[in-house]
Amino acid sequence: MPNSYFQFKQFRINQDLCAMKVCTDSCVFGAYVEVRQAKRILDIGTGTGLLTLMVAQRSEAVVEAVEINPEAQLQAAQNFAESPWAERLHLHSMPLQEFAKTCTQQYDLILSNPPFFLASLKSDDAAKNTAKHTGDLLFEDILTFAQKHLTPEGKLYLLLPPVEANHFAELAKVHELYLAETLEVYTRTGGKCIRHVQTYTFEPTAQAVTKTLDIREEDSTTYTADFTALLRDYYLIF
Repeated sequence: MPNSYFQFKQFRINQDLCAMKVCTDSCVFGAYVEVRQAKRILDIGTGTGLLTLMVAQRSEAVVEAVEINPEAQLQAAQNFAESPWAERLHLHSMPLQEFAKTCTQQYDLILSNPPFFLASLKSDDAAKNTAKHTGDLLFEDILTFAQKHLTPEGKLYLLLPPVEANHFAELAKVHELYLAETLEVYTRTGGKCIRHVQTYTFEPTAQAVTKTLDIREEDSTTYTADFTALLRDYYLIF
């Protein structure tokens, strides 16, 4: 049974109400996003609030979060309130589509670990289906919102599996957002690529930069030096 909470160095993620628990690739994402110059950030589909809290730790930004699931809304609100940055965290308990109707804000950075399974079979767990499948949060909704609400120099960050990441990159061009960088995340050295961390901007690039990160060494046990350095400010074990 998954632990009811995940303790980081500066905050705790309570996760007993959420279908999707803290996972390594999400932690990589939250630690990798460049936030130092951002003044206002939006986390789309915050779930437990993990990404919001990770970027809040490394910035002075006002961080807003959108979440559709009632249980996740309660969980994120709890985690925000118990964090050291509660005064600059704001939760919008509604679908992105509804939030978009009244939002007038511009964001320096928008990030999302969205539902990503485009065509796979769904489970009997409705909460997990909402968290994993694109039915309630379509890629086009994220792109339409980002096109309107990113600042001219702003960045959109996505965490997706490789196939879905390639699909998103093609859709993004229609919305005048262009892939600037991809971080390919591998389970271990010589292992499988499980996720792409993508960075989009309004500036077209001839060739997007590609970087790689191995989570563990070839022994599948030891964390790599790069992973350790990336998560050192968050994980208690480092």
